[in-house]
Amino acid sequence: MHIETLAVHAGHEVDPTTGAVTPPIHLSSTFARESDGSYRAGLVYSRYANPNRLALEGCLSQLEGGAAAAVFASGSSATMTLIQALGPRAHVVAPHDAYFGTTKLLREVFGPWGVDTTVVDMTDLGAVKTALRGDTKLVWIETPSNPLLRVADIRCLAELAHSVGAICAVDNTWATPVLQRPFDLGADIVMHSSTKYLGGHSDVLGGALIARSDGELFSAIRAIQMNGGAVPSPFECWLTLRGIRTLPWRVRAQTANALALAQHLSRDARVEAVHYPGLDSHPQHDVARRQMSAFGGMLAVQVGASRAESVAIASRMRVFTQATSLGGTESLIEHRASVEGPATHAPENLLRISVGLEHIDDLIEDFESALT
Repeated sequence: MHIETLAVHAGHEVDPTTGAVTPPIHLSSTFARESDGSYRAGLVYSRYANPNRLALEGCLSQLEGGAAAAVFASGSSATMTLIQALGPRAHVVAPHDAYFGTTKLLREVFGPWGVDTTVVDMTDLGAVKTALRGDTKLVWIETPSNPLLRVADIRCLAELAHSVGAICAVDNTWATPVLQRPFDLGADIVMHSSTKYLGGHSDVLGGALIARSDGELFSAIRAIQMNGGAVPSPFECWLTLRGIRTLPWRVRAQTANALALAQHLSRDARVEAVHYPGLDSHPQHDVARRQMSAFGGMLAVQVGASRAESVAIASRMRVFTQATSLGGTESLIEHRASVEGPATHAPENLLRISVGLEHIDDLIEDFESALT
């Protein structure tokens, strides 16, 4: 079944009681027992399971082509759960160009817990191979990366991970299952911040882990989800499911806008660099073409001679909103180094851009006015 059809129908069943086409929101925190002590539909308590959460998990499993999914209160809580499921004193290989919150979790939260992290350039397969050890349990991939949009070869990295008995996990937030299929390339786990493109309207927080197989690792993930309780509310699950219904069409329109904007800015002498895998000049353009069906709605530009000039350009935008997040219908821009703080790897003049659904001519005009 095609992803457009799955996005509309997966997780959406006609309500058996009322016939409602749109699923109801089940706000109950607990569920009644039958006279024989059993639970109707197997539901006990909403920390363990809830009809809206089960529907969202089923939808995400189908969208990514996995065997099972678990959803969480945020993308960060999803990432934390996977690392916890590895157990203490695990060795993790992670990218140096990645969402800074992931790096902080590995070093500041799990470092004292005994997790040892080696940070490498994931586009350098030789460096990754050198970083692997006998006790490596996880190779974490983020592609395209945040904020420099580097593209890592999932298939090759999964093979390297498996060669030492490690699992391969891919943060697929930026590409979405519309544009990139990590399980088809050998990945074991797919992670999403569902706050972003899956929800798609900047009105919900959430995260998800989808597993290729429902085995021992996923059992540990499910146990941490249920016992730790970092789960989304029924309303957040409902909102995310609603957003997914338009996911393929939103992502394709945002991708078309991003490519047009990247091409325009790459020809502007006032712009130092444009980071977008859809450009022929991108160093991993060929890898992106192999493993992505299109190049996504995110880009980054280096503009201005200093941090102050770059921030000033962003502040002159009128269609783009200066805000931290991505994947919504509105276009966002932010000075990434000032968001990430002193440990940032982002250049001082880099602006990260999430391209929305506005008319491309208005987005280009907004940039032209800000650069003047």
